[in-house]
Amino acid sequence: MSVKRVLALVLGGGRGTRLYPLTRDRSKPAVPLAGKYRIIDVPLSNCINSGVQRIYVLTQFNSVSLHRHIRRTYTFDPFSGGFVEILAAQQTLDNSGWYQGTADAVRQNIRYLQQPDIKHVLILSGDQLYRMNYADMLATHTAHKADVTIAGIPVKDEAASALGIMRLDGEGRVAGFLEKPQTAKELDMMRTDPAWIEAQGIAAHGRSLMASMGIYLFDRDCLLDLLTKTDYRDFGKEVFPAAIRAKHVQLHAFDGYWEDIGTIRSYFQCNRELAGTSPPFDLVNAEAPIYSRGRFLPPSRLGGASIRNSLISDGCVIDSGAVIENSVIGLRCRIGRNVVIRDSVILGNDYYASEHGLADDVARGLPPLGIGDDTIIAGAIIDKNVRIGRRVRIVNEHGWVDTADDDRFTIRDGVAVVPKDAVIPDGWVPEPAFVHPA
Repeated sequence: MSVKRVLALVLGGGRGTRLYPLTRDRSKPAVPLAGKYRIIDVPLSNCINSGVQRIYVLTQFNSVSLHRHIRRTYTFDPFSGGFVEILAAQQTLDNSGWYQGTADAVRQNIRYLQQPDIKHVLILSGDQLYRMNYADMLATHTAHKADVTIAGIPVKDEAASALGIMRLDGEGRVAGFLEKPQTAKELDMMRTDPAWIEAQGIAAHGRSLMASMGIYLFDRDCLLDLLTKTDYRDFGKEVFPAAIRAKHVQLHAFDGYWEDIGTIRSYFQCNRELAGTSPPFDLVNAEAPIYSRGRFLPPSRLGGASIRNSLISDGCVIDSGAVIENSVIGLRCRIGRNVVIRDSVILGNDYYASEHGLADDVARGLPPLGIGDDTIIAGAIIDKNVRIGRRVRIVNEHGWVDTADDDRFTIRDGVAVVPKDAVIPDGWVPEPAFVHPA
């Protein structure tokens, strides 16, 4: 199925408060993933692997690093007609406000959808991890003569309260849509016959609810009609309930790995799963790779370290005696002697410290960029460009769930997080007097 007339819009997300402090200085799609990628690389790679080459990324909050990454990474040759361009929220003669929701963000950029050679518009989220060929979704859309097609994945009851759930007829047409159902009665109203799920080639495994993945394919004229004749701000809460009543809305069933990386806990677990020996999402795929920026870094050097079930990115120096287990190590990490890192995500550094910089650090009494000797890190996320001294202990030993924000250490969803550019002196440990539960 040809996707030449498909235009993709990738939504950059809101403030990302549930991913704070990782989103303190960057937008959600710009958060590093699996050591060497950014989350935005996933939907953009899916588009490229599917043949969708005209892509706009809609951004609003903390978008500088995202813009820089996209500009440096996604450049098409002049003969393909392909592009990845940024559409940042801006004041115009027609509008002077910020994006007020997913549908409002698309509406404010409606002129880019009105190009004459566009037939379909693909709307994607910028903060999910999955691998999908959008040409298959277009084939489903075309075969059913749909106005709108929604990608859906079967889920169990316990997962439904955080998702939009669809009710289907016998042909897979969406007959109802309920955002985040909370009661057993609401769930029963939205159930899909497991036999129908099995007929789609998907093993039900006790899953009888079909959740929206936040991946939408519209006939361009249908989308223009929905946006120009209403003032709806959100697709899930407003646009789709209205579209189901007036348009043909079809399901595209999907049963691969899909994770919405919306919280610190989901981000932490997703990265750790990718580092396992049998990851649910395999980064190694010759037919559909995940692309990112080429950084021309040297190979990582391991000086007698013990490493198990971990991802080690380019440009790292790991000294002798270090133990790394079930962890992700990002770009340019400098890890000292006898450091222990378990069940953690280290995002790495944006630069190497120069000899002059190291001497200056010593003169100012600062630990060098990286992780100092004899430090222990467990169950934590260490953001970029952090300076951690020797004999530091970053472990949530008190079992805190959430704590007050701090420049050096905070806990979200039970995960210890050291924010970007933090400086932690030699011998530092989090103490009850230092960290107060929120």
